[in-house]
Amino acid sequence: MTAVFLRELSSYFISPVGYVYLAAFYLLAGYQFTVTLLGGSADLTSEFTFLYTVVLLLTPILTMRLMSEDRKQKTDQILFSAPVTLTGIVAGKYFAAVAVYLMGVAVTLLHAAVLTPFADVSWAIVIGNVVGLALLGMAAIALCMFISAQTENQIIAAIGGFASILVVLSLNSIASVVSFAPLKQLLTSISFYSRYYDLTIGMINAADLFFFFSFAAIFFFLTTRVLEKRRWSGK
Repeated sequence: MTAVFLRELSSYFISPVGYVYLAAFYLLAGYQFTVTLLGGSADLTSEFTFLYTVVLLLTPILTMRLMSEDRKQKTDQILFSAPVTLTGIVAGKYFAAVAVYLMGVAVTLLHAAVLTPFADVSWAIVIGNVVGLALLGMAAIALCMFISAQTENQIIAAIGGFASILVVLSLNSIASVVSFAPLKQLLTSISFYSRYYDLTIGMINAADLFFFFSFAAIFFFLTTRVLEKRRWSGK
């Protein structure tokens, strides 16, 4: 797994993908941070709220080549014959994407640290939001990685990732207009925003953590099954 992780992590910075992703993340986070300061506020809640959407929409860029590139270049067959399990292959690729993602999220801690000498920063809220962003990203990366495993075309992988993320984003809005109570409750319970919101106000509870970890684990498992099917089919 370590070799796959290092290979994938380095590939993000050999190609422009890692630089483009981080530049976009830093630029957008910096923009919202600047808007907050110019508004005379030291409350970073608006930045984290803004990043909720940014994170989900940028994730397909980070993951579009994660599985599809190996399939296109036929290097997946080399990986299948390497002395590493399918779980190790998926884990190496997944955690490489997560590592780059966390490099982006880390800028929010820098923003909070810059404000600390000049304002009363609620670090409980900041940490809650950072944990929320981390879990949100891990779940979104797992989903988009599964989409990437379905095709060898990076553009299709990116579009599929965007579409999947938009569905996840819209669950909360759909739930608000549904009148059938059981369906409304179901949609709310699986809504990313509903789970994320508690973390943004500093409420870290086991149910929300379990939700994001379970979501990531399900799509991690499904991705290994896709690779297993491809290995035995030779396609």
